[in-house]
Amino acid sequence: MANFRGHITTSALLGIGYGVGATFGFGFTPMQGALAGCLTAVGGLLPDLDLEHSTPSRELFALTAAVAPLVLMPRLLVWGGSFEAAMVSAVLIYLVVRYFGASIVGMLTVHRGMFHSIPTMFIVAELVFLGYRSDELEVRLLMAGAVAAGFLSHLILDELFSVQFNGIRVKLAKSAGSALKFVGSSMVANLTTYVILCALTYGVLIESGWMESPVPEPTGGLFQQVERATETMIR
Repeated sequence: MANFRGHITTSALLGIGYGVGATFGFGFTPMQGALAGCLTAVGGLLPDLDLEHSTPSRELFALTAAVAPLVLMPRLLVWGGSFEAAMVSAVLIYLVVRYFGASIVGMLTVHRGMFHSIPTMFIVAELVFLGYRSDELEVRLLMAGAVAAGFLSHLILDELFSVQFNGIRVKLAKSAGSALKFVGSSMVANLTTYVILCALTYGVLIESGWMESPVPEPTGGLFQQVERATETMIR
């Protein structure tokens, strides 16, 4: 199994390539490319969040606690109905993620369970797609793809390190096949993972315009409504 330094080095280098490629190869802005590169680096650490007391877990939960309320603020303004309610929600999100996130994940998961899987990679990517605020579909896909690329690099590296070669024969470690998988040993974990994946995929299809929402929007898209509500509250 690759260690923390191996994962962060691999995902950081991949992030540099992803960001540079997005900027110079596909015409995204330098800031968008830089952010995508950072998300790739962070994505390379996400599978180890199921290790409650690991270095990646501590660092990422602290980072997520600080960043999540900022990213969600436009939505919190709408959901809360007032600036004060949105601020209370933001503080609660910070406290829950910062001080209880690792414990909650630790209780609900086991290391190398479904947290280390291809379906969870898609779940993380779809969460980024749904949470990232942009009217441009391509930008949201760029950010979702970035975290997915980093996540996948972690899974691949774990599988590579499960192959041991002593110069004569190849030997597979017990962990072989436990990272790049679609199902785990727990039926409950498998069912929960795929229910979450299906729900998020449905949301992504609606947000991207590939499927019609069962509840018609009054005027404009979701982000236009959020923007109007935010401007009204600021005034």
